[in-house]
Amino acid sequence: MRDRRAALALAAVLAAASAMLSPHAAAEAYPAKPVRFVVAFPPGGGTDIIARSIAQKLAERLAQQVLVDNRPGAGGNIGTDIVAKSAPDGYTLLMGSAGPLAINASLFKTMPFDPIRDLAPVTLAASTPNVLVVHPSLRAGTVKELIALAKARPGEINFASSGHGTPAHLAGELFNSMAGVKMVHVPYKGAAPALADLLGGQVQLMFSTMPPALPHVKDGKLRALAVTSAKSSPAAPELPTIDEIALPGFEANTWHGVMVPASTPVAIIARLNREIVAILHLPDVVERLSGQGAEALGSTPEEFAAYIRSETVKWAKVVRESGAKAE
Repeated sequence: MRDRRAALALAAVLAAASAMLSPHAAAEAYPAKPVRFVVAFPPGGGTDIIARSIAQKLAERLAQQVLVDNRPGAGGNIGTDIVAKSAPDGYTLLMGSAGPLAINASLFKTMPFDPIRDLAPVTLAASTPNVLVVHPSLRAGTVKELIALAKARPGEINFASSGHGTPAHLAGELFNSMAGVKMVHVPYKGAAPALADLLGGQVQLMFSTMPPALPHVKDGKLRALAVTSAKSSPAAPELPTIDEIALPGFEANTWHGVMVPASTPVAIIARLNREIVAILHLPDVVERLSGQGAEALGSTPEEFAAYIRSETVKWAKVVRESGAKAE
Protein backbone atom coordinates (compact mmCIF):
# COMPACT_ATOMS: atom_id res chain seq x y z
CA MET A 1 0.00 0.00 0.00
CA ARG A 2 2.86 2.34 0.93
CA ASP A 3 4.56 1.70 -2.42
CA ARG A 4 1.27 2.41 -4.25
CA ARG A 5 0.85 5.75 -2.45
CA ALA A 6 4.42 6.70 -3.25
CA ALA A 7 3.90 5.83 -6.91
CA LEU A 8 0.74 7.95 -7.06
CA ALA A 9 2.51 10.88 -5.40
CA LEU A 10 5.39 10.60 -7.87
CA ALA A 11 2.95 10.51 -10.78
CA ALA A 12 1.27 13.68 -9.51
CA VAL A 13 4.62 15.44 -9.21
CA LEU A 14 5.62 14.38 -12.71
CA ALA A 15 2.27 15.54 -14.12
CA ALA A 16 2.66 18.93 -12.49
CA ALA A 17 6.21 19.23 -13.76
CA SER A 18 5.08 18.28 -17.25
CA ALA A 19 2.40 20.99 -17.18
CA MET A 20 5.00 23.54 -16.05
CA LEU A 21 7.27 22.54 -18.89
CA SER A 22 4.43 22.90 -21.40
CA PRO A 23 3.07 26.45 -21.02
CA HIS A 24 1.31 26.19 -24.39
CA ALA A 25 -0.59 23.01 -23.50
CA ALA A 26 -3.84 24.94 -22.97
CA ALA A 27 -3.47 26.68 -26.34
CA GLU A 28 -2.70 23.41 -28.10
CA ALA A 29 -5.97 21.88 -26.88
CA TYR A 30 -7.92 25.09 -27.56
CA PRO A 31 -10.59 25.30 -28.80
CA ALA A 32 -12.44 22.08 -28.12
CA LYS A 33 -15.95 23.56 -28.37
CA PRO A 34 -17.76 26.56 -29.94
CA VAL A 35 -16.65 30.08 -28.98
CA ARG A 36 -19.10 32.79 -27.93
CA PHE A 37 -18.39 36.30 -29.25
CA VAL A 38 -20.41 38.86 -27.26
CA VAL A 39 -21.33 42.18 -28.89
CA ALA A 40 -22.61 44.74 -26.38
CA PHE A 41 -24.66 46.60 -29.00
CA PRO A 42 -27.61 45.76 -31.29
CA PRO A 43 -27.26 43.83 -34.58
CA GLY A 44 -26.48 45.86 -37.69
CA GLY A 45 -24.44 48.60 -36.04
CA GLY A 46 -20.74 49.28 -36.54
CA THR A 47 -19.60 47.17 -33.58
CA ASP A 48 -21.72 44.23 -34.77
CA ILE A 49 -20.45 44.44 -38.36
CA ILE A 50 -16.82 44.42 -37.21
CA ALA A 51 -17.45 41.48 -34.87
CA ARG A 52 -19.17 39.41 -37.56
CA SER A 53 -16.40 40.17 -40.06
CA ILE A 54 -13.92 38.68 -37.59
CA ALA A 55 -16.14 35.84 -36.34
CA GLN A 56 -16.66 34.26 -39.75
CA LYS A 57 -12.94 34.06 -40.47
CA LEU A 58 -12.04 33.07 -36.91
CA ALA A 59 -14.38 30.08 -37.09
CA GLU A 60 -12.50 28.85 -40.15
CA ARG A 61 -9.09 29.31 -38.51
CA LEU A 62 -10.08 27.70 -35.22
CA ALA A 63 -12.14 24.92 -36.86
CA GLN A 64 -14.93 25.66 -34.38
CA GLN A 65 -18.13 27.67 -34.48
CA VAL A 66 -17.81 31.30 -33.36
CA LEU A 67 -21.29 32.42 -32.35
CA VAL A 68 -22.04 36.15 -32.22
CA ASP A 69 -24.25 37.00 -29.23
CA ASN A 70 -25.72 40.54 -29.17
CA ARG A 71 -26.32 41.78 -25.61
CA PRO A 72 -27.07 45.53 -25.87
CA GLY A 73 -27.99 47.97 -23.12
CA ALA A 74 -26.63 50.60 -20.70
CA GLY A 75 -24.19 52.05 -23.21
CA GLY A 76 -22.51 48.69 -23.74
CA ASN A 77 -22.16 47.90 -20.03
CA ILE A 78 -24.54 44.91 -20.01
CA GLY A 79 -22.74 42.85 -22.64
CA THR A 80 -19.32 43.85 -21.34
CA ASP A 81 -20.26 42.79 -17.82
CA ILE A 82 -21.37 39.38 -19.10
CA VAL A 83 -17.88 38.76 -20.48
CA ALA A 84 -16.15 40.20 -17.41
CA LYS A 85 -17.96 37.63 -15.24
CA SER A 86 -17.50 34.67 -17.62
CA ALA A 87 -15.06 31.81 -17.15
CA PRO A 88 -11.51 32.81 -18.20
CA ASP A 89 -11.07 29.88 -20.58
CA GLY A 90 -11.03 31.52 -24.02
CA TYR A 91 -14.57 30.46 -24.89
CA THR A 92 -16.16 33.88 -24.28
CA LEU A 93 -14.84 36.85 -26.23
CA LEU A 94 -15.99 40.47 -26.28
CA MET A 95 -16.05 42.91 -29.14
CA GLY A 96 -15.28 45.85 -26.89
CA SER A 97 -15.56 49.52 -27.73
CA ALA A 98 -14.54 52.93 -26.45
CA GLY A 99 -17.71 53.50 -24.41
CA PRO A 100 -17.68 50.61 -21.92
CA LEU A 101 -13.89 50.21 -21.95
CA ALA A 102 -12.72 53.82 -21.55
CA ILE A 103 -15.60 56.31 -21.20
CA ASN A 104 -18.48 54.86 -19.19
CA ALA A 105 -16.55 54.68 -15.91
CA SER A 106 -16.56 58.49 -15.93
CA LEU A 107 -20.21 58.80 -17.03
CA PHE A 108 -22.00 56.30 -14.78
CA LYS A 109 -22.25 56.67 -11.00
CA THR A 110 -21.56 52.96 -10.57
CA MET A 111 -20.15 50.33 -12.89
CA PRO A 112 -20.75 46.57 -12.61
CA PHE A 113 -17.20 45.81 -13.75
CA ASP A 114 -13.73 47.35 -13.90
CA PRO A 115 -12.45 47.20 -17.52
CA ILE A 116 -8.82 47.21 -16.39
CA ARG A 117 -9.16 44.66 -13.57
CA ASP A 118 -11.84 42.33 -14.96
CA LEU A 119 -10.90 42.11 -18.65
CA ALA A 120 -7.75 41.28 -20.60
CA PRO A 121 -6.97 42.85 -24.00
CA VAL A 122 -6.40 40.69 -27.08
CA THR A 123 -6.06 43.25 -29.88
CA LEU A 124 -7.26 46.63 -31.05
CA ALA A 125 -9.39 45.70 -34.07
CA ALA A 126 -10.67 48.79 -35.87
CA SER A 127 -11.15 52.52 -35.58
CA THR A 128 -13.88 54.66 -37.11
CA PRO A 129 -13.41 58.43 -37.32
CA ASN A 130 -16.34 60.78 -37.05
CA VAL A 131 -16.81 63.52 -39.62
CA LEU A 132 -17.56 67.11 -38.65
CA VAL A 133 -20.53 68.13 -40.79
CA VAL A 134 -22.34 71.48 -40.76
CA HIS A 135 -25.61 72.73 -42.21
CA PRO A 136 -24.98 74.84 -45.35
CA SER A 137 -26.56 77.86 -43.64
CA LEU A 138 -23.68 78.00 -41.15
CA ARG A 139 -21.16 80.48 -42.49
CA ALA A 140 -18.07 78.37 -41.85
CA GLY A 141 -16.24 76.68 -44.69
CA THR A 142 -13.28 75.47 -42.63
CA VAL A 143 -12.60 74.34 -39.07
CA LYS A 144 -10.70 77.55 -38.34
CA GLU A 145 -13.66 79.60 -39.58
CA LEU A 146 -15.95 77.55 -37.32
CA ILE A 147 -13.72 78.24 -34.32
CA ALA A 148 -13.62 81.97 -35.10
CA LEU A 149 -17.41 82.03 -35.48
CA ALA A 150 -17.93 80.14 -32.23
CA LYS A 151 -15.63 82.53 -30.37
CA ALA A 152 -17.52 85.51 -31.78
CA ARG A 153 -20.90 83.96 -30.88
CA PRO A 154 -20.43 82.06 -27.60
CA GLY A 155 -23.41 79.89 -26.69
CA GLU A 156 -25.19 80.56 -29.99
CA ILE A 157 -23.91 77.66 -32.13
CA ASN A 158 -25.31 74.24 -31.27
CA PHE A 159 -24.21 70.71 -32.10
CA ALA A 160 -26.32 67.56 -32.20
CA SER A 161 -25.42 64.14 -30.87
CA SER A 162 -27.02 60.72 -30.52
CA GLY A 163 -27.34 61.20 -26.74
CA HIS A 164 -25.62 62.28 -23.53
CA GLY A 165 -22.20 60.71 -23.11
CA THR A 166 -22.05 59.20 -26.60
CA PRO A 167 -18.86 59.47 -28.68
CA ALA A 168 -20.55 62.16 -30.82
CA HIS A 169 -21.33 64.21 -27.71
CA LEU A 170 -17.85 63.87 -26.23
CA ALA A 171 -16.21 64.72 -29.57
CA GLY A 172 -18.05 68.04 -29.43
CA GLU A 173 -17.02 68.63 -25.83
CA LEU A 174 -13.39 67.83 -26.69
CA PHE A 175 -13.65 70.37 -29.52
CA ASN A 176 -15.07 72.95 -27.10
CA SER A 177 -12.22 72.34 -24.66
CA MET A 178 -9.34 72.35 -27.14
CA ALA A 179 -10.66 75.28 -29.21
CA GLY A 180 -11.64 77.36 -26.20
CA VAL A 181 -15.23 77.80 -27.44
CA LYS A 182 -18.68 77.17 -26.04
CA MET A 183 -20.98 75.41 -28.48
CA VAL A 184 -24.24 74.13 -26.99
CA HIS A 185 -24.92 70.39 -26.94
CA VAL A 186 -28.34 69.21 -28.17
CA PRO A 187 -28.83 65.49 -27.39
CA TYR A 188 -31.16 63.21 -29.34
CA LYS A 189 -32.32 59.64 -28.78
CA GLY A 190 -30.16 58.18 -31.51
CA ALA A 191 -28.09 59.28 -34.48
CA ALA A 192 -30.95 59.16 -37.00
CA PRO A 193 -33.13 61.90 -35.43
CA ALA A 194 -30.03 64.01 -34.76
CA LEU A 195 -29.01 63.82 -38.41
CA ALA A 196 -32.59 64.54 -39.52
CA ASP A 197 -32.69 67.78 -37.52
CA LEU A 198 -29.25 68.75 -38.84
CA LEU A 199 -30.53 68.29 -42.39
CA GLY A 200 -33.55 70.40 -41.50
CA GLY A 201 -31.44 73.19 -40.03
CA GLN A 202 -32.78 72.85 -36.46
CA VAL A 203 -29.18 72.28 -35.32
CA GLN A 204 -26.05 73.59 -36.97
CA LEU A 205 -23.43 70.86 -36.83
CA MET A 206 -22.68 67.33 -35.71
CA PHE A 207 -19.75 64.98 -35.22
CA SER A 208 -21.35 62.10 -37.12
CA THR A 209 -20.27 58.61 -38.02
CA MET A 210 -19.29 58.54 -41.67
CA PRO A 211 -21.67 56.09 -43.42
CA PRO A 212 -24.93 58.02 -42.76
CA ALA A 213 -23.42 61.49 -43.23
CA LEU A 214 -21.29 61.23 -46.37
CA PRO A 215 -24.20 60.63 -48.83
CA HIS A 216 -25.74 63.93 -47.70
CA VAL A 217 -22.38 65.64 -48.18
CA LYS A 218 -22.22 64.34 -51.75
CA ASP A 219 -25.78 65.61 -52.37
CA GLY A 220 -24.84 69.07 -51.10
CA LYS A 221 -27.27 68.90 -48.17
CA LEU A 222 -24.42 69.04 -45.64
CA ARG A 223 -20.90 70.42 -45.72
CA ALA A 224 -18.03 68.29 -44.37
CA LEU A 225 -15.20 70.24 -42.76
CA ALA A 226 -12.87 67.52 -41.44
CA VAL A 227 -12.53 64.08 -39.89
CA THR A 228 -11.75 63.46 -36.23
CA SER A 229 -8.98 60.88 -36.68
CA ALA A 230 -5.27 61.60 -36.29
CA LYS A 231 -4.71 60.81 -39.97
CA SER A 232 -6.88 61.06 -43.07
CA SER A 233 -9.57 58.44 -43.59
CA PRO A 234 -9.52 56.08 -46.60
CA ALA A 235 -13.32 56.51 -46.74
CA ALA A 236 -12.94 60.26 -47.36
CA PRO A 237 -9.30 60.95 -48.29
CA GLU A 238 -10.16 64.44 -49.55
CA LEU A 239 -11.09 65.62 -46.04
CA PRO A 240 -8.39 67.02 -43.73
CA THR A 241 -8.13 66.13 -40.06
CA ILE A 242 -8.98 68.57 -37.28
CA ASP A 243 -5.57 67.71 -35.83
CA GLU A 244 -3.61 68.93 -38.87
CA ILE A 245 -5.55 72.06 -39.78
CA ALA A 246 -6.67 73.55 -36.48
CA LEU A 247 -6.22 71.66 -33.19
CA PRO A 248 -2.99 69.64 -32.87
CA GLY A 249 -3.59 66.48 -30.87
CA PHE A 250 -7.33 66.34 -31.52
CA GLU A 251 -8.55 62.77 -31.98
CA ALA A 252 -12.05 61.45 -31.28
CA ASN A 253 -12.55 58.06 -32.88
CA THR A 254 -14.97 55.26 -32.20
CA TRP A 255 -12.68 52.28 -31.71
CA HIS A 256 -13.26 48.57 -31.19
CA GLY A 257 -11.13 45.77 -29.82
CA VAL A 258 -11.31 42.16 -28.69
CA MET A 259 -11.22 41.39 -24.97
CA VAL A 260 -11.46 38.26 -22.83
CA PRO A 261 -12.08 37.75 -19.11
CA ALA A 262 -9.11 38.51 -16.86
CA SER A 263 -6.97 35.48 -15.96
CA THR A 264 -7.50 33.86 -19.37
CA PRO A 265 -4.31 31.84 -20.02
CA VAL A 266 -1.61 33.88 -21.75
CA ALA A 267 -1.12 31.16 -24.36
CA ILE A 268 -4.79 31.35 -25.39
CA ILE A 269 -4.65 35.15 -25.59
CA ALA A 270 -1.55 34.83 -27.79
CA ARG A 271 -3.35 32.34 -30.07
CA LEU A 272 -6.39 34.61 -30.40
CA ASN A 273 -4.19 37.63 -31.03
CA ARG A 274 -2.27 35.83 -33.77
CA GLU A 275 -5.41 34.65 -35.54
CA ILE A 276 -7.42 37.88 -35.26
CA VAL A 277 -4.56 40.17 -36.32
CA ALA A 278 -4.07 37.95 -39.39
CA ILE A 279 -7.80 38.21 -40.15
CA LEU A 280 -7.69 42.01 -39.90
CA HIS A 281 -5.03 42.08 -42.62
CA LEU A 282 -7.05 40.01 -45.10
CA PRO A 283 -7.96 42.14 -48.17
CA ASP A 284 -11.67 41.27 -48.09
CA VAL A 285 -11.94 42.14 -44.40
CA VAL A 286 -10.09 45.42 -44.92
CA GLU A 287 -12.44 46.23 -47.82
CA ARG A 288 -15.59 45.35 -45.88
CA LEU A 289 -14.61 47.51 -42.89
CA SER A 290 -13.51 50.36 -45.14
CA GLY A 291 -17.00 50.34 -46.65
CA GLN A 292 -18.29 51.17 -43.16
CA GLY A 293 -15.78 54.00 -42.76
CA ALA A 294 -13.66 51.85 -40.42
CA GLU A 295 -9.94 51.17 -40.61
CA ALA A 296 -8.83 47.62 -39.80
CA LEU A 297 -5.95 47.72 -37.31
CA GLY A 298 -4.39 45.01 -35.12
CA SER A 299 -2.04 45.34 -32.16
CA THR A 300 -0.34 43.40 -29.42
CA PRO A 301 -2.28 42.91 -26.16
CA GLU A 302 0.20 45.23 -24.44
CA GLU A 303 -0.30 47.99 -27.00
CA PHE A 304 -4.06 47.72 -26.67
CA ALA A 305 -3.85 47.86 -22.86
CA ALA A 306 -1.77 51.04 -23.05
CA TYR A 307 -4.24 52.57 -25.51
CA ILE A 308 -7.21 51.84 -23.23
CA ARG A 309 -5.41 53.49 -20.31
CA SER A 310 -4.59 56.62 -22.34
CA GLU A 311 -8.15 56.88 -23.69
CA THR A 312 -9.57 56.48 -20.17
CA VAL A 313 -7.50 59.41 -18.91
CA LYS A 314 -8.38 61.60 -21.92
CA TRP A 315 -12.12 61.07 -21.76
CA ALA A 316 -12.28 61.33 -17.97
CA LYS A 317 -10.95 64.88 -18.32
CA VAL A 318 -13.50 65.73 -21.04
CA VAL A 319 -16.38 64.28 -19.00
CA ARG A 320 -15.26 66.13 -15.86
CA GLU A 321 -14.89 69.49 -17.59
CA SER A 322 -18.15 69.20 -19.55
CA GLY A 323 -20.26 67.79 -16.71
CA ALA A 324 -21.54 65.05 -19.03
CA LYS A 325 -23.57 62.24 -17.45
CA ALA A 326 -25.12 59.03 -18.74
CA GLU A 327 -28.80 59.25 -19.66
